[in-house]
Amino acid sequence: MLQRYFLLIPALACLYACDHSQATSTTKAITTAAISAADAVKGMVLVKGDVFMMGTDDPKSYLAERPAHQVKVHDFYIDATEVTNRQFKKFVDATGYKTVAERKPKWEDLKQQLPPGTAQIPDDELVPGSMVFVAPDRPVNKANISNWWQWVPGADWQHPEGPGSNIEGRWDHPVVHVAWEDANAYAKWAGKRLPTEAEWEYAARGGLVEKRYAWGDDFTPGNKYMANTFQGSFPDKNDQADGYAITAPVASYPANGYGLYDMIGNVWEWTADWYDVDEYKSLAHQLSEDPKGPDKWHNPEDPYAIQRVTKGGSFLCANDYCINYRPSARRGTAFDSGASHIGFRCVKDKK
Repeated sequence: MLQRYFLLIPALACLYACDHSQATSTTKAITTAAISAADAVKGMVLVKGDVFMMGTDDPKSYLAERPAHQVKVHDFYIDATEVTNRQFKKFVDATGYKTVAERKPKWEDLKQQLPPGTAQIPDDELVPGSMVFVAPDRPVNKANISNWWQWVPGADWQHPEGPGSNIEGRWDHPVVHVAWEDANAYAKWAGKRLPTEAEWEYAARGGLVEKRYAWGDDFTPGNKYMANTFQGSFPDKNDQADGYAITAPVASYPANGYGLYDMIGNVWEWTADWYDVDEYKSLAHQLSEDPKGPDKWHNPEDPYAIQRVTKGGSFLCANDYCINYRPSARRGTAFDSGASHIGFRCVKDKK
């Protein structure tokens, strides 16, 4: 979506850059926490591997999800919930880690993901910050994301809405404003890793076969909301019929068939895979075993962004705007970008 570049330039387009010299030194300092084997899988669920149909042939889906194709995954452990603010704080306290949103960006990094010839942003405008959802006070044009996304200097995981906000009372909410490298650093410290897209989708399906949602084919079975999504008229009027305007505490909704919470909705979740919009076409009519995704990113609609796959949708997914609250749904997200609706969970190999 090229709109985001014009949303951020010149108004602090540094969401898509990070201080890689600092990132490298910080990442090298991260070592695995000293924990017992039992503690290493505490809060995780063992998912037994099998062959499943990944993606979908549902015409009411996006092209990047098609076609459905056979994939085999092996046993793995996965976090029962998204990583919370409480858990992320333990990591930060133990390592001194600073997230991408907390670092001053560099123009040399930023320009690599912007159209050639983009005017340089003055150094004094390159400040730490992140993207924050701000609901407009009236109906707006849904084609322009700047109508509800704002670049907020000082927004980060500890200040989700920017300076003056905090996470008191939200310790059990999923951590947000984390870029891919932040999630990856946490996973390394925890002795885990980020899930492949195949592992994530297999886990999200909870044992159901080719169902539209993680709980079946009915979005609200028995008029019950099964995930934290957006109800009403996006983006200005959230009816909060599911009980929440933004993120919800993890495990606020029923678990899926594998005992996993919030695989759908609440926040988008990072995976390990690069995003290639055409990847599934190349996998049709074959069985892939533990696929790790493409070797490189590819998205003609966002040609300059270096993207990883995010899955699951968020509290901002709405019937009248997006339908990404499904296991097969996928999107590319710039790897060095955080926002108020992006989080993650980890997996661990079964040895």
